[in-house]
Amino acid sequence: MTFSDALCPSCALFLDFDGTLVEIASHPQAVVVPKGLPATLARWRDVLGGAVAVVSGRPIQQIDGFLAPVVLSVAGVHGAERRRADGSVAWQTVHPMQPVVDAAAALVRAYPSLEMESKRGAVAVHYRQAPQLQFLCLSTMQAAVERSEGLTLLCGKMVVEAKPSCTSKSQAIDAFMQEVPFAGRTAVFVGDDATDESGFASVQRRGGIGVKVGDGPTVARARVADPMAMREAMERALARYTERRA
Repeated sequence: MTFSDALCPSCALFLDFDGTLVEIASHPQAVVVPKGLPATLARWRDVLGGAVAVVSGRPIQQIDGFLAPVVLSVAGVHGAERRRADGSVAWQTVHPMQPVVDAAAALVRAYPSLEMESKRGAVAVHYRQAPQLQFLCLSTMQAAVERSEGLTLLCGKMVVEAKPSCTSKSQAIDAFMQEVPFAGRTAVFVGDDATDESGFASVQRRGGIGVKVGDGPTVARARVADPMAMREAMERALARYTERRA
């Protein structure tokens, strides 16, 4: 089954943000949201009766800023914060993070080409501008996580992130799937990174489908080439649905 085939009025659609809906940028705040993307997402939200959610490592507030004026269900910071379809927000308990904050800050002071990103309950170090520092970032942050309670280290595309051990994209999707309007639908999750693999596995255990954006090994059963191809597939499926309704 292709991604386009999976997009139907009976599905629940879960979407990563960076590298999936939008191209990855040199800095977290430098991403460009293509014109028309928020409107496309709003149309899918209407077609699916509200069963569309963004599942991202970014905080909810950032997702809202990029997609304004459209407001969707969102799992932010890998599920540490989750806005339900009714607008209420579930906040996971977070642990003190001073060791990882100090470690990340020291790395950025020593190597200004690195970028530190602080979120509620998580700290990330981006090394896209200095890929040669990957091992240093990984080893330094891993050591800090091991000195901290309730944290784990997540490795993504040119980023290492300390986050709550009790949260993941798969757990966020599972929580959505127990709630209206997602419950009873066939889950489709689209992502691009190793951080999305648990989400792919989760939806496929439920009889849904994971969709990998880009190259690389994956458990997902479908694939699209890049974010542009993913957006085009969403638009084609919308057009097909509109034609059938006409």
